[in-house]
Amino acid sequence: MSQREHARPASESTEPEIPEPTYAERARTLVHMGRVGALSTLSRRHPDWPFGSVMPYGLDERGNPSFLISTMAMHTQNLLADPRASLLVTEPGAAEDPLGAGRVTLMGRVAKTTGAEVREGYLVRHPNSSYWVDFKDFAFFQMEIVDLYFVGGFGVMGWVEAEDYAKASPDPLADAARGILDHMNEDHVDAMLLLARGLGGVEGTDAKMTAVDRLGFHLRVETRDGMRGLRIPFSREARSPEETREILVDMVRRQRQHQY
Repeated sequence: MSQREHARPASESTEPEIPEPTYAERARTLVHMGRVGALSTLSRRHPDWPFGSVMPYGLDERGNPSFLISTMAMHTQNLLADPRASLLVTEPGAAEDPLGAGRVTLMGRVAKTTGAEVREGYLVRHPNSSYWVDFKDFAFFQMEIVDLYFVGGFGVMGWVEAEDYAKASPDPLADAARGILDHMNEDHVDAMLLLARGLGGVEGTDAKMTAVDRLGFHLRVETRDGMRGLRIPFSREARSPEETREILVDMVRRQRQHQY
């Protein structure tokens, strides 16, 4: 599985490698979690100029996005003239720190489709579209992805092969991640400070869990010297929210035992 990244080459780091999902998995998860992106087409009115549109999207089993669009829309007319386009998807709830959050740009060719799978997949994600899905001037279009560029935050970025993205699966905690983060940040700051100290070697006064996946989680820890970012691996892979809770409880219990 290739991952064409240009940030933080491994040879420049002396820190032990902490397991993380691949860029392909993270890109697939981000697109799975999103519902709306920014579609850029090539303007028919102004040749070679990009034209941006807010675009709800559906997904097929390979992660290719689909769009339900009107023939009267400018982006539809652009696509019929030139199928090349890109779709930018940003991490949900990233308004607080948009440049520190994840985003992915999907590049591909967009063409009209009549597949039943595309229709069903789109309506699952956008049920209100059932009111106009059968209007004569609306049709489904689908992007066949050619390449992707993933940004996971500051200094974390790289190209992802389209085939690697298609073979990847969304993280099993993706749909529950927001609930896990809210619960930990509201009720278990002391536990996170304990884990930061015992497993990350960081002594802090406050901590916030900013991301979680099947292999571990990210903390933002307030220290006497300022804010520190920290990733802590799970003691084993978490395949569900229930397993995540069990793993965190066990990790905290073990760290408390080490204190005595």
